[in-house]
Amino acid sequence: QVQLAESGGGWVQAGGSLRLSCAASGGAFSSGTMGWFRQAPGKEREFVAVIRWSFGGPSYADAVKGRFTISRDSAKNTVYLQMNSLKPEDTAVYYCAAHTPRLILSAIYSGQNYAYWGQGTQVTVAS
Repeated sequence: QVQLAESGGGWVQAGGSLRLSCAASGGAFSSGTMGWFRQAPGKEREFVAVIRWSFGGPSYADAVKGRFTISRDSAKNTVYLQMNSLKPEDTAVYYCAAHTPRLILSAIYSGQNYAYWGQGTQVTVAS
């Protein structure tokens, strides 16, 4: 059974940094897609960033482009989200999502296309 274990959320002042981790187990993601979505209170879940394992580069939402960096450690089946220059509007529960086999590019932006989800980790950015 596939499990995604997230860590690294917390509280930070605006302008600060956090790094989220998502470790996948129980499945083969060597050719899959892993990424991050977030949901703020009263808002819908939104795409943040994704990386398609062993193919192509990362993709980012416009709101985080230039501030967030997604990366992977294939040996550890882990994806990271380095978040810099955090803003109060980045406050949300961040969810790791994964799907195998790899999603086509047009499908990566919708959470409905991902089969596996983590439990979520809270990120709070104070102004």
